[in-house]
Amino acid sequence: MLPLFRLTALAMTALPLAASAASVDLLVGSYTEGDAPGLYAYKFDTASGKLDPKPWQQLRLDNPSWLVVSPDQSRVYAVNENGPGARDAVGRASALTLDAKHVLTLDNQVSTLGDHPTHASLTPDGRYLLVANYSVNADPGGTLAVLPIDARGQLQPVTQLSSYQASHVDKDRQLSAHIHSVNFAPDGKTAYVADLGGDRVYAYRYAPGDNAERPLQPAAMPFLALPPGSGPRHLVFDADGQHAYLTLEMTGQVATLDVAADGALSLRQVHDLFEAGFKGDNGAGAIHLSADGKFLYAVNRGTDNQIAVFAVAADSDLSLVQRRATEGRQPREFSIDPSGHFLLVAAQGDNRIVVIARDPRTGKLGKTLQTVEVAAPSDLKFLKP
Repeated sequence: MLPLFRLTALAMTALPLAASAASVDLLVGSYTEGDAPGLYAYKFDTASGKLDPKPWQQLRLDNPSWLVVSPDQSRVYAVNENGPGARDAVGRASALTLDAKHVLTLDNQVSTLGDHPTHASLTPDGRYLLVANYSVNADPGGTLAVLPIDARGQLQPVTQLSSYQASHVDKDRQLSAHIHSVNFAPDGKTAYVADLGGDRVYAYRYAPGDNAERPLQPAAMPFLALPPGSGPRHLVFDADGQHAYLTLEMTGQVATLDVAADGALSLRQVHDLFEAGFKGDNGAGAIHLSADGKFLYAVNRGTDNQIAVFAVAADSDLSLVQRRATEGRQPREFSIDPSGHFLLVAAQGDNRIVVIARDPRTGKLGKTLQTVEVAAPSDLKFLKP
């Protein structure tokens, strides 16, 4: 277990105003420089769409760029996207407790045995945290780490570490593996690992009963090869798990995937996130379905900085509804609020969160309602009241 000396909790402040019935808590992870705390909690009013500009809680963590909230909301796990040249050069994952009033307390932290951990998921039974070590540098390259979780919810040292082969299609960005995300299918039987550096999505059977230290075993169809140089990034599944959607970062696209009964993936369609004639830099990133599954939202960063809205047909096919500016550079992540009437964008490059009106019936994004200054926000997670 690694020392926690640099992770000192800042003073937690009480809410300046009593929370309304429509008020929910929003956790914000960020990239840290200087004295920036890293992890914040804000109040968001789901009736008015107003985000309180002042966080009611903040915690000092280095680069907590991705947050995972346990289903019972008793724990939060953060990846600390550290690496060479950062204030803390060691990639880590942090375990925090979340009490009934949503007050966060740091419990423990362990190394992920890789650089720049950028994404994580809990196994369906809560026994492990799976961490995607992106690794900006070609050496050592990206890996997938499996961290057991003990009965107290604390993280334990890595017991399984998987490495991958790069595609070398892009001589600048694909000289090694770059693991960008790890997600479970809705049935909890298969985990999928997106490797931007290898143009593949790998599939693993989750079998802790066979080997508790190495609970991930290659699936019968171990990977899906994506178009060369496309750079797969983030993956979401529909409710029944028969279809999935994947952002292809380097080509600025979203792919529709079919999921077989055994978990095998196949490519059905690819849609551009950018407008016809666009000649700028692509950077497809965050992707989410609306709660009702009727609309898919995906961001293209680079010099585009737009969010594309697609209607989802009964057979999973996508049709474009709208493209809208995110009102901020490098929109790292976004989240639809619990009411479905607002979409919040973490504009990392402009140090702000942008609140945009949303029509749940049409899926369209409307006017910008508010911008709130936050240092390099990277992830947004709403908590249940």
